[in-house]
This record gives sequence, structure tokens and C-alpha cells, in this order.
Amino acid sequence: MDFNDTNEEASWRSEVRDFLEKEYPQELRRGGRNEGGEGEGLFRSREANTGGIMKRWRSTLASRGWVAPAWPKEYGGAGLDTKRQFIMNEEFAEFGAQNVGGFGVMMFGPTLIVHGTDEQKKEHLPGILNGEVQWCQGWSEPNAGSDVASVQTRAVRDGDDYVVNGQKIWTTGAQFADMMYMLARTDPDAPKHRGISYFMLDMHAPGVTVRPLITMAGSATFNEVFFENVRVPARNRLGEENRGWYIGTTTLDFERSSIGSAVGIRKQLEGLIRFAKEHPAVTVGAGKQSVQAALADRWIEALVAKMMSYRVVSMQSAGLIPNHEASMCKLFTSEMGQRIAALGLKMTGLYGMVTGGPGEYAAAGRYGVGYVAAVSSTIAGGTSEIQRNIMAQRGLGLPRD
Repeated sequence: MDFNDTNEEASWRSEVRDFLEKEYPQELRRGGRNEGGEGEGLFRSREANTGGIMKRWRSTLASRGWVAPAWPKEYGGAGLDTKRQFIMNEEFAEFGAQNVGGFGVMMFGPTLIVHGTDEQKKEHLPGILNGEVQWCQGWSEPNAGSDVASVQTRAVRDGDDYVVNGQKIWTTGAQFADMMYMLARTDPDAPKHRGISYFMLDMHAPGVTVRPLITMAGSATFNEVFFENVRVPARNRLGEENRGWYIGTTTLDFERSSIGSAVGIRKQLEGLIRFAKEHPAVTVGAGKQSVQAALADRWIEALVAKMMSYRVVSMQSAGLIPNHEASMCKLFTSEMGQRIAALGLKMTGLYGMVTGGPGEYAAAGRYGVGYVAAVSSTIAGGTSEIQRNIMAQRGLGLPRD
């Protein structure tokens, strides 16, 4: 693996850095520290994503095709090759630049480009790019979490429509979404992977009910969504009937492995170290030898996560498709994020449980909130157990248990 940029890659990296220094809105820079990273702004309200500062930032990116840099130019993207995408993502994450794409740009749009008809692309891609249409993902159900192929939400053909009945759960951002890309069972008698179809469903259609789920951290990130005789036009089916599972796997390929995650984790660790230096009164555990050793371990792990991401992009640049390697990235970064969250709580001690109060006491409370918020990271996008199964079977060649 060559860790050095070529002359062309170095020039591209400088171009991205200069762009961010000149164009990234000052209001989003968090006092110049830029502690964000990939994932910021993914699941905001319509007003947050399309109004004011974020709208201007999106427009600036769109003028270069950078809202969806991986998309072909004919669909409004920049048509960047794998290495340039990687460099751009790395620099954006290092700068802390907020993401304006969401599920539509990151996951559904690329799937639509691969599997959609020309009419479907013309109808849906522009709204994704300009931010006017927000998307959510309808995968999990109460009895179909890790085993997504066990979905029981039904879609029955009725003339030019499908009638959908059932339920989805853990649907991130559903309360803000205009559309959902979803899997529903269209043939209950077929083997479970072969009787599923992939649909684009209007979240404002009659019969759709969204109920927020309050997490341990007190946020309504997730939702449960109910469908009662919801009519979905047949033209909103993506691909062939009963072949939706195979299209869905395309979407999942876009979800895992990212340099932004690795950089974001490291910046989270840097923020923790800086907070300990600036607020010794509420980071009472920072002086413990065990905590200092843990900080060193987490720093090494952050470098390992970066190397894993480099491995993935090297494979992609060589025309290979990362599979268990992407699962390794997802597993490692999500579990490392939980370890960092636990370390933050250990450093702040009881102050980390304070959710109000003056100054630095309230600031310390964010580590308590972060600790409980981090629980979901090893569930979303495929549980750690699923990732380990993929690594065992596809990486090590072990048999299914």
C-alpha cells in the first residue's frame, strides 16, 4: 500500500483544502475547531437542511457537483474516481465540514443510478441533490432486525398500485422524511430472500403513521412507521418484482466503511483530551494512570481504524469489491466509539451525569449523554454479531453455525 499521494492527488487534496478554507460557512465552524466529521447533518429537520446557512452551503457544493461527488456528471455529481472521492471525504472529515446529503445521496441515490429506469432517475435524483426531498430507510421490523430478509410488511398488487400493510421500526429520520426506500414481501410463499420487492414510498401518503421513539439519550432519532392500506404506484417499484433483496444488498454496500468515520472517531478523542486540559475541575479522572493508559490505547486504535479505511480504498482503486473488509471497518470503528464514550464518562465521573447547571458542569454532562447515545452504534448498519459472522464466513472461510 502506497501512503503517499501522487502529484495529481496532492494537487487535488490542496484544491479541496483551499475550497473549505474559503467557502465553508463561518457559522458552522464551531469556533474554528471544526470537531465535526462525516455523519454531521444527516438526519436534520427539513428546515435545518434546506433553510439559511445549510441551503447556501448545499448550493455552493452543488455548483461543483460535490453534493454527490461519486455520482456520474450526467446525474449532477462530479464523477470522481475512487481515490479522489476518498481524498475529498478525508479532507472534509478533517475539516469538520457538515454533510448535506443524507440517506438520499449516500445510499439510495447510488442504488437508483444502478437499478432505476430513466424515468425514475429523472423523477427522484434532482430532489435528492437539491435537498427538497429527504429519504429514510425502511429495512428493520419488530421481528426482522439483523435478519432483514424476514420482513413481513406486505405489498399486494392491485391494478397499477401495490397496497402496503405492516410496520417498520428503528427508522432513522422518518419524522423528517418525504420518501422511504423500503423492502416489502410480495410473494409470501417464496423462499424469504426471493419474495421481496424494493419500493419507493411517499411518506405523506394516506395510511402512513410515524411514531417517534425516544432513546436513552433523550433524542427522537428513531421512529416506528405503520402502513395501513398505503397505495404505492407500481412505477415506484425499483427493479423486478420479488428481486428486491438483491437490490437491497447494493444499498448495504454503500453503508459500510468510510474514512470519515475513522477521522471522526479520532477527532472525538482529540476533543476529549482538549476538554480534560481546559476543564480540570470536572475531569477528575484524567489524572488516573488507568485513564491515561486507556487514552493511549484509544489513540492507537484511531490510527488502526484509519489504516483499515486505507485498505478498503486501496482495494476499490484496484477494482476489487471490499466485503468482509468493510465489515471490519464498521465493527472496529463502532466499538471503538463506544470505548471512547465510556472513557469520557470515566474522566468526568459524576460530573458527566449532570445535564444542566452553569458553565463547565453542563459541558461535562455531554459525556454522559454521549455514553448512552453510543449504544446504538453497534446495532445500526448491521449489528456487531452480523459483522463478525461476515468476517468469519467470507474472510476466514468458516462454516455457518
